[in-house]
Amino acid sequence: MKKKFYITTAIDYVNARPHVGHAFEKVLADAIARKHKQQGEKVFFLTGVDENAQKNVQAAEEKGIPVKEFIDQNTSLFLKLVKKLNIDNDAFIRTTAKKHSKVVKEIVQKIIKKGDIYKGEYEGYYCVGCEGFVTEKDLINGKCPEHNKKPEYRREDAYFFKLSKYQNQLIKFVKTYILPEEKKNEILFRLKKGLNDLCISRKGAEWGIGFPGDKNFKIYVWIDALINYISGSPENWPANLHIIGKGINWFHSVIWPALLMSAGYKLPKKLLVHGYLISGGKKMSKSLGNVLDPLELLSKYSTDAVRYSLLRASVFDDSDYSEEVLIERYNNELANKLGNLISRVAGLIEKIGTEKTPNNLIKKLKEKEIEKKFKNYELDKALSLIFEFIDNCNEYVQNKKPWETKDKKVLYELKESILKIAELLWPFIPESSEKITKQFNSKKIIKEEILFKKIELEEKVNKEKDIEEIMANVGAVSFSDWEKLDLRVAEIKEIEDIPEADKLYKLKIDVGNLGKRIICAGIKKYYSKEELKNKKIIIISNLEPRTLRGIESHGMLLAAGDKEKDFCVLLTPDKKIENGMRIS
Repeated sequence: MKKKFYITTAIDYVNARPHVGHAFEKVLADAIARKHKQQGEKVFFLTGVDENAQKNVQAAEEKGIPVKEFIDQNTSLFLKLVKKLNIDNDAFIRTTAKKHSKVVKEIVQKIIKKGDIYKGEYEGYYCVGCEGFVTEKDLINGKCPEHNKKPEYRREDAYFFKLSKYQNQLIKFVKTYILPEEKKNEILFRLKKGLNDLCISRKGAEWGIGFPGDKNFKIYVWIDALINYISGSPENWPANLHIIGKGINWFHSVIWPALLMSAGYKLPKKLLVHGYLISGGKKMSKSLGNVLDPLELLSKYSTDAVRYSLLRASVFDDSDYSEEVLIERYNNELANKLGNLISRVAGLIEKIGTEKTPNNLIKKLKEKEIEKKFKNYELDKALSLIFEFIDNCNEYVQNKKPWETKDKKVLYELKESILKIAELLWPFIPESSEKITKQFNSKKIIKEEILFKKIELEEKVNKEKDIEEIMANVGAVSFSDWEKLDLRVAEIKEIEDIPEADKLYKLKIDVGNLGKRIICAGIKKYYSKEELKNKKIIIISNLEPRTLRGIESHGMLLAAGDKEKDFCVLLTPDKKIENGMRIS
């Protein structure tokens, strides 16, 4: 029998159109699901929407539309998003479905039977955005930090779940459940401070699932929502992997397993807590009004362009994302690197042909490292390694010059390497990968229409200001701004001139555990190649890549200088400090 792999995303509120954060989570889950399918596993992939939330009701009332009609309209947009993103899910759950309601009531009744639910009175702050009660210590300047809004103060009769009863079991469980380590430690810290029992009902609500045995109450939406992972595919439970954003870590790390413990269900295996896509340093969310609409992006750009740009974002850390980021990643990597390789090699094979030979080029592929990154769910880093090999292939074409040598064996090596690249990229950009595979598996390989047509941009006037002007207007920065910089020790291994560039060197550097990189630096006037060889430097490693003179530069080095005195000196750490070590 095939090994089972059950994967889920969080279910989305339908109080507004989808935003790009929803798209990020879906393509992340889809890429992981596809990888497991590629490995021959029996995958079940569940996604869907939360239709029972009170915020959906409020949004419908504000629009003056009946709740059911409003929810149906917005759910159709999430279904459209799944289709447009080429998400290969097995089921799409809607929590208004009768099947879901039945399972929710059954599980709540099991918890009641266990003696873990009692009636009492709740008094405290309630955040509509979170759909949950919050304590005063959770607030920042009186507002919910997740939604930047003041919570409502409520006092009502309620049913409570004995969450505190499961504190010790949860501490033990969480130690092997949450990824990454940082998010696991956050939950452990909170757990060790103690737990309060959880309010699991809403009095007088008209929308939602009725509380068993008491018609005056509805089941708290988060209890209802979490149970979708069982109702969506009871035969596949327990889940091998839940994928969620960091804002709902507590619900999935503490409340969900405690409910399962009480009801007597098996526990999920792993929880992947991903970072946010941010804009201007803030989380993208409907409540903050800074969302980017993925359906609009998909109307302008190809599915794989959007998928790729999203999957290039860090899985575990927050990442700035915008339409400009999408275009830059598409042009610099898909068009310039992969697309150029496909076009050149196909054209050469069409004219010259291939001859079977051992593929020595493939030895440059770090396949074991790529598999390790995938296993650790570091998909962005897996992509970096794949594109490192694409760079190797492009360099191989340049160095071997098959258009001059007519070497069919070189073209065979490139053809086989491209087929391997297509296989590795299939979880990320399936449509393009399938086209590449079909093209290079053909008996007669021909140069076809450009796979990734470059996105031409209108020139933006005065986009970049002089750096001195920028610095003069920066003013004070917060410590959190400083923490965003990832400063690393690196060592210069190779130095090359760049044609027609008087000031720039192309530097190949070793950044330890971050791997090998290429950066372009305007220091040619101040340092000879001999002076730079094996020199230790400090770089900013987490800048977005920038293309200079046709070369993609991954980082900037630090130097001290004086423009008026025409003086520049590289900041050099002690030689004893290892490459890749972080400066903090």
